[in-house]
Amino acid sequence: MRPPTGPPVRVGLFGLLGSGNLGNDGSMEAVLAYLRRDHREATVDAMCGGPEVVRLRQRLPATRLHWYRGEYRTASRAGAVAGKGLGKLVDAVRTAAWVRRHDVVIVPGMGVLEATLPLRPWGFPYALFLLCASGRLFGTRVALVGVGAAPIGNRATRALVRRSARLATYRSYRDAQSRDALRAMGVDTARDEIYPDLAFALPAPPPGTPSGTPGPVCVGVMAFHGGDDDRARAEEIHRRYLAGTTRFVRTLVEDGRPVRLLTGDEVDGEVVAAILDAVDSPLVTAAETASLDDLMREMAAADAVVATRYHNLVCALKVGVPTLALSYAAKSDALMDRMGLGAYCHPAREVDADRLLDQFRELEKRSAELRRTLAERNLAVARQLDDQFTALTAAVFPDTGHAHAHAHALRETP
Repeated sequence: MRPPTGPPVRVGLFGLLGSGNLGNDGSMEAVLAYLRRDHREATVDAMCGGPEVVRLRQRLPATRLHWYRGEYRTASRAGAVAGKGLGKLVDAVRTAAWVRRHDVVIVPGMGVLEATLPLRPWGFPYALFLLCASGRLFGTRVALVGVGAAPIGNRATRALVRRSARLATYRSYRDAQSRDALRAMGVDTARDEIYPDLAFALPAPPPGTPSGTPGPVCVGVMAFHGGDDDRARAEEIHRRYLAGTTRFVRTLVEDGRPVRLLTGDEVDGEVVAAILDAVDSPLVTAAETASLDDLMREMAAADAVVATRYHNLVCALKVGVPTLALSYAAKSDALMDRMGLGAYCHPAREVDADRLLDQFRELEKRSAELRRTLAERNLAVARQLDDQFTALTAAVFPDTGHAHAHAHALRETP
């Protein structure tokens, strides 16, 4: 790539990064790797949910996404309600000032245009709207890269998401359902492309070698209470999910299988504790994971994976391990289908341990075949993500887009 001829490009990363969700942080790491490889002249900082974590782990300057520190706690007292209300006004000024200092702001992956988990309109949807509106006001190019979207029932949330998407300079999606959802909300998606999830761009550890005898199973759990439209029966959904998952783990242990419990967010620890308490066996252990790399290393050593969180599934598929999804949204089904395992999805809202076991045993019978399928699909995914980064450069780094396209062509030349 040609050396920079002007001042460094100022790039900001925006989102719920450093907040305890490993998938969000993995998407950020993938974009950072792209910037450090293809835009080494860029200066990068972040506006995010966990600035202390981002500063420590990524060595990036970072500022808090919200002025009011209790933004994601329920406000019941008058002082908290007033603090949240004032915070919305302060955040409008803070966000605009931050955006104005950048040439490009990237929202790296994440389900920023969906409400498949409980979500209030004046939380992140409002923050995203402030970002995109400020970008349009100050001429800062805002890129929503490899994001997830889904139909949204709440009118206020849907309006904020629709307006944010329209104001962004660049949009790409991690599956066709996401693009379709935005189109149904009235967004013109004719020029928007679909690419695999950004986390597939992360380096994978070496795959494990199956022993030929039944070995360990990784079970990725989630503090699952349904989606934004399930608030009235959230506890019922959670009890059913926990009971079915616990019974599944207990049966594996009775068959002599070691089980490794994995999480994808700090809040999932309560589910791990409940399963360990219910299945009192040395065969069940919990992994300490602080990144998607940690998750992939755990999964690479397993015979099979059963997981709920979307990025637990991404990690398992990335390392080529036969995987069964406890699916809570269309994005999980789409991911499994893309990777050739569409038959191995089970509804997280209605976990039936007997049926889940039948699916798991069928998965293991086809293990060798599925590993070959995943190896082939991962090669295709790598090529598609290279195309994603080429398109992103051309869209929001126009002065370097030609040079990057030339470098990409050289890499592809045999």
